[in-house]
Amino acid sequence: MAYKYNEWTLYCKDVKLKHCDRLQTIYFFSKRQPKSGTPCDLPQGYTVEVNDRTGLPYLKKPREC
Repeated sequence: MAYKYNEWTLYCKDVKLKHCDRLQTIYFFSKRQPKSGTPCDLPQGYTVEVNDRTGLPYLKKPREC
């Protein structure tokens, strides 16, 4: 089930990092279906916040001490 925030849908995509052969999962919000990426659930431990200036949602992970 895809996570939705107002009219935005959360997508995830695995990308290969340039300087090492490791895959990293990135998360992003989009109003339309992107060229790549699949709809996904909200990752555990993350919250959704909204940029005050632009109104765009983003994921935030709480700081660990």
